[in-house]
Amino acid sequence: MTEATETGCVVESYGRRVVVRRAAGDTVACKLMGRRLEVVAGDSVTIASPSAGDDWTVTDRLVRRNVLRRSDSRGRDESIAANLDQLAIVVAPRPPSDPYIADRYLAGAAYAGVAASLVLNKQDLPEGERELDFIAEIEGSGLTVHRVSARTGAGLDGLRAALAGRRTLLAGQSGVGKSSLLNALSGSDIRATRTLSDASGEGRHTTVSSAILTLPWGELVDTPGVRDYAPALVEPRAVQDGFAEISRLAGACRFQDCLHQREPDCAVREAVTSGQISERRYESYRRLVNLMRQLTSRRGWRT
Repeated sequence: MTEATETGCVVESYGRRVVVRRAAGDTVACKLMGRRLEVVAGDSVTIASPSAGDDWTVTDRLVRRNVLRRSDSRGRDESIAANLDQLAIVVAPRPPSDPYIADRYLAGAAYAGVAASLVLNKQDLPEGERELDFIAEIEGSGLTVHRVSARTGAGLDGLRAALAGRRTLLAGQSGVGKSSLLNALSGSDIRATRTLSDASGEGRHTTVSSAILTLPWGELVDTPGVRDYAPALVEPRAVQDGFAEISRLAGACRFQDCLHQREPDCAVREAVTSGQISERRYESYRRLVNLMRQLTSRRGWRT
């Protein structure tokens, strides 16, 4: 039998086991009550103190301000982190970051109502190898891009200022230097880092849990690096909400339910033809519409 309950914040998640920061500032390891209770890093929860020989228990999850989700291969939603202020998507020229994954992260943030920015890491590389072709396209859509080097510290002061006072999730593909960036921002080796695989050039997974790192100037949420990412399911008509430049022009289309593919008098396709919207970003939008349809079919989901 438990003795008392109190509230806290999940700061680390290992599936059915979590670490919760109590109001007093200390942390306790907890198990989840019941099979249906789902919590992730950032969730505010109610915890029950243990009786002799038992563990702390998370008994309930409080209302979320927002939650960033992804879809698995069957179209089922999985929560990544909750109650975020912003998402920072880390990309790097080596290994080459996939622009379509970056686009899908940006879309996922928009669907969750979370502000987003891009962090271009590894600016210590030779000048000709520092940029990625798609960075200018994303900047053109109005997104902020921070150019930094976790190795040399270049640009970190500006990035730290943009993150100060907020809870920020750092996301990105394996090998982009996300854990090294966390260490550089915090000033200590608080997360394990590992070099790229010499054989494949692909990043190895170095982070094994979702965790909130509390620093004097803000909070950083670290998650495992990924090979791919798909946002939680939305209706095809809502996919455009993840592409700011497309969403801005959608109201000028002839039809209110225009998907900007084959419909006549489509303002978005006209903007692509004139160069106002990047052809690659438009192709990314079309791919995401198709992906949402495929995942919806696999899940059997209907509005």
